[in-house]
Amino acid sequence: MRIVNITFSEACEFVRNFHRHNKPPVGHVFSIGASDGAQLVGVSICDRPVARALDDGATLEVIRCCTSPDAPKGCASFLYSRSWRAACALGWAKLVTYTLQSESGASLRGAGWRLIGTLPERDAAGWKSRPGRAWQPVVGQSKFRWEVV
Repeated sequence: MRIVNITFSEACEFVRNFHRHNKPPVGHVFSIGASDGAQLVGVSICDRPVARALDDGATLEVIRCCTSPDAPKGCASFLYSRSWRAACALGWAKLVTYTLQSESGASLRGAGWRLIGTLPERDAAGWKSRPGRAWQPVVGQSKFRWEVV
């Protein structure tokens, strides 16, 4: 596999077509793609942290990591490790992401990330207080927070 340069709209289209439970995001700092030499098989989209408390100017978040059914084994780990490499090159000191508690996190562990903690389910009422945010069922599920520094 190799990293390829992609636009935000290309990354969003890939997420729209292949992500299991999230819609494409509305913005990004950068996006990267993974190619198997013939086609795009995965994307990673990084942006400022969704959690306001983590938005300290030194932390970035992988807001989407998505692979196609045709992706080679290890593609998600490849994307997470290359996202960290790119974030470091751009001057970021920490990268965070979240997985559902129903997901194993093997791709993150394989990329050298560590589990930081758990987050409880979110209530739809609190989410609606933030203008411009559409409720997604995935928001109401418990999650794990991961980071790499």
